[in-house]
Parts: sequence; C-alpha cells; structure tokens
Amino acid sequence: MVNNVFEIKYKDSGTKARVGVLYTKSGKIETPFFMPVATKTSVKHISSCDLHKMGSKAIISNSFILSLRPGVEVIKKFGGIAKFMNFNGISFTDSGGFQMYSKRLYIKSKEDGIFFRNPYNLEKIFITPEKAMEIQFNLGSDVAMSLDSMPLISETKESVAESVRKTFLWARKCKEYHDKLQSNLLKNERQLLFGIIQGGIHEDLRKISARDLVMLNFDGYSIGGLALGEKKEDEYRMIEVCKEFIPEEKPVYLMGAGEPIELLEAISRGCDIFDSRFPTQNARRGAIFTSEGRINIKAGKFREDKTSLDNNCDCFVCKNYTRAYIRHLLLSEEGVGLRLASYHNLYFLQKLMENARRAIERGDFKKFVEDFKKNQFKKTS
Repeated sequence: MVNNVFEIKYKDSGTKARVGVLYTKSGKIETPFFMPVATKTSVKHISSCDLHKMGSKAIISNSFILSLRPGVEVIKKFGGIAKFMNFNGISFTDSGGFQMYSKRLYIKSKEDGIFFRNPYNLEKIFITPEKAMEIQFNLGSDVAMSLDSMPLISETKESVAESVRKTFLWARKCKEYHDKLQSNLLKNERQLLFGIIQGGIHEDLRKISARDLVMLNFDGYSIGGLALGEKKEDEYRMIEVCKEFIPEEKPVYLMGAGEPIELLEAISRGCDIFDSRFPTQNARRGAIFTSEGRINIKAGKFREDKTSLDNNCDCFVCKNYTRAYIRHLLLSEEGVGLRLASYHNLYFLQKLMENARRAIERGDFKKFVEDFKKNQFKKTS
C-alpha cells in the first residue's frame, strides 16, 4: 500500500506491526524508527557525527526553543536545521505544545494560542497556530507538528476535554495556513505536517480527537499526551483506540516513548515513529540498556567489572570500554562518561529498531518480542 508520503512494505501476520517507508523532501526513511531528541539542534553530549555512526537517520528538534535562540532567520540562512547542525538525515520539529508541560515556560492558553515565557529573558511570547507553522516552515524541517494543547497527566477529564477541543481548533488553522505557505511548492519540496491526537487516558476523548483530526487529512498522525507516567496498559489501550480511526496508509508517531519494551509493544499495535529524552536522560543517571535488562551502572557491584556494558552489543563503547571505567566517569561527573553512556543507549535503540524491522519482514515479530522480553528479565540491577 502506497501514497505520496508513506508506503507499507511488509506486515506482520501475528500483530499489527509493519515495515514502511516515509518519503520526505530530504529523502526516505524506513519505519519503524526511533529519533534522538535534538532540542536545540544537538542531542545532549552526542555530535552529528555520532548520530551518523550509530545509524540514526532522523532527529526531532524544538521549534519554539529554536525560534528564541539562535532564531529562525539564522537557521534559515544555513538552509534549515539539518544543514545547520550538519546532520545527513530527516529532521522533525515539534510545535511547542509540549512546553505546556513546563511550569518554567508555560503561562496560559487562550482560544487562539498559547502564552509562553522566554527562558532567556523572561519575556512573554504568544504562539498562534499560524505562528507555529511559520516558524517550522522557515526552520526547514522535513516534518512539522500541528500546534496542540498538551494536558498535564493530573488534569481533570473536563480539562482534558478542553484540550481536545483546542487541539482540533488549532489543528484546522495549522493545516489551512501550512497549505497556504506551500501553495507554490512542488510535491517533492513540501514539508510534511502531522496532526497530534490528544485525550489523555480517556477512551471517549481519544476517539473524538482521532476522528476529528483524521477528517483534516494530515500527512501523518502523532499520538501525544502519553508515555508520561500513566500505567502501560492505559498507554497501550489509547494507542489501540487511536489506531481504529487512523487510516492504515498514514504513518503513526507515538510521541515521547523511549523504553525498549514500550517501543516494541507500540510497534505491535501499528506505531511507526518514536522519540524520547528517556534514553539519554537515563544514561546520564547511570541507567543503561542491555540485552539482558536495564542496569544501574553506578551500583557498587560494577566497581571492578572488566566486562563491557553489554556483551551482545557491537557499539564502539562496548568494544573499547569497561563497566568499571564508565561507572567511574559517571560518578566523577566527567563529560566523556556522559557521552559514552548516552551513545550506547541510543545505539541500543537503533539496533532494536533495525532488528524489529527484520523480524517483521520475516513474519516472526511476535516471537521476537517474546524472546526480547524474556531476556530483559534475566538479570536485575
């Protein structure tokens, strides 16, 4: 099945997992894939060369933060985010809606947009759907996100319902203005635009949000407001609810998901694209992904451990450094340690996505997931 944006190449017989190809103005990328978070055009402690070496073919940046520093015009003069950071891959941008989750940045929202606080000078800034589109268009990302109203996980159902209402209102404005911005471009020059489905863990609200956004016919659909601490069964159920409404030929992006088993569970339910700060954020704290489960490398039992972080990993970190050394660096708060731990975790997820794609192609993805889960619980840290 193919359209101008997304082509499904393989389907797994035992799950809803699929391998596809997403086509963008900068090239194509095979799905499912995981994107490291390059908020300010940089993944923390990881260079663009590192991203290339680990096989990362897509990143996501924060358009709101970049509009403040270094500014849209600076990045535009370089030819867009990817060229500015010398990244030879696909670039996504978020609209800024997620910053509603930040007490430091978010002030309030109105019917026609969101008031944020500039973290650099504390100035008040108003972001409308049209402004969000203009910023992302000029940043030159391959895939932009519509402006959404991001509810906190602790908010009441009434508050989440209001977020769903605003998200649809803003999404419609985003789609109209984004189409206008690109009216004179050829198809292969177009920036793609994804709509973001909200609704918390409320099935009826998710259905409303998904149904309404699908009517707007976005290039793809993001599932927002999950992977924020809710129960995993609630997260997976909301994915299934959204997928009932999203056309099969549209790519599906689960925002904020970055835990290995979580990614595989989402793939099995038909998700194609992922991003999260989780892998690098946890790496800096000593939480390391391995083929036999997550370990706390700062634990005392690794003080004299001469083995690699993961004996089944072939990244340059595991080929060259011991657990004892990386533990020492992290405890000493050395920058090299932060880089090595972050690189390994990101590499682990890139290999996980690659192995998942091959399992789907073979038709044994379900067994692949079952075996992965068994191995993840072999050891405890």
